[in-house]
Parts: sequence; structure tokens; C-alpha cells
Amino acid sequence: MTDTTETQDLVITRVFDAPRELVYRAFTDPDQLAAWFGPAGWSVPRETVSVEARVGGHQRFTMVNDADPSMASAVDATFTELVENELLVGTQRVDFGAGEIAMALRLEFHDEGGRTRLVLRQGPHRPELTGGAREGWASSFDKLDALLAR
Repeated sequence: MTDTTETQDLVITRVFDAPRELVYRAFTDPDQLAAWFGPAGWSVPRETVSVEARVGGHQRFTMVNDADPSMASAVDATFTELVENELLVGTQRVDFGAGEIAMALRLEFHDEGGRTRLVLRQGPHRPELTGGAREGWASSFDKLDALLAR
């Protein structure tokens, strides 16, 4: 039997009012990642974050539901391509508690005259999960906006 479940990549473009070096650092500095990552109602305890920003390196952390800390989601990514302040590419394994999902992730950081246009591509996603992933990234990026404004 062949699995005919359709999958698709999630593509999000967001402009941040900060230089791309700062936006890039928010993804590669453990203290900053812990300060913004996760949708509203979720947090990333700093002690769960480990980042080694190099090809073959990793980004690992656990998102925890603020209302119910027993609900957690572990993320384990390996960088396969990296250009400082410009590009992060890798593979992710995300454990949502109901099993692990493997995806590719590509983050492009484009200089927009002192602002940064981030292009995120993540997938494959099943269509029924794409909306939730899009909302989760948007909520996380709202938190990143607030961090960058400080």
C-alpha cells in the first residue's frame, strides 16, 4: 500500500525592524533563542538550549507549555549549510509527544537597508498541520519583534 498523504512546504516571509546580524543572532545565540522561541503560551527554558552554529553543528531545545509543563516538544536540528548572517539550513526532528516528525528548515536573512527580510521554508508538512505551524511561527516572530525592539 502506498501512502498518498499530500505534504507541502510552509513558506513564511517576515520583515524585522533590525539589522540582519541581530536577527541571525536571535536564532544562534542560546540566551536569545530561549527569550523568544515558541508560540504564545509556550516557553523555552534556557537550560534546554544548546546551539553549535556550524555545518554539522546543532540547535536543540525544548518548548514547554506554560499552563501545563507536562506538555513539551523537543526540537533537535542539525545544520547542513550555514553562511553567517545570511543562511541557516538543516534538518529538524520535532517530538510533539505523539511521535517524531522530520523536516527540512531553511532560513534566509536578507538585508533590507537596516531591516531584515527573513524567508523561512519548513517541511514537508501535512496540509492539516500547516495552519498551526504558520500560527506558531507568527506568534514566535511577534515575541522576536519585542526582543529586537529592546
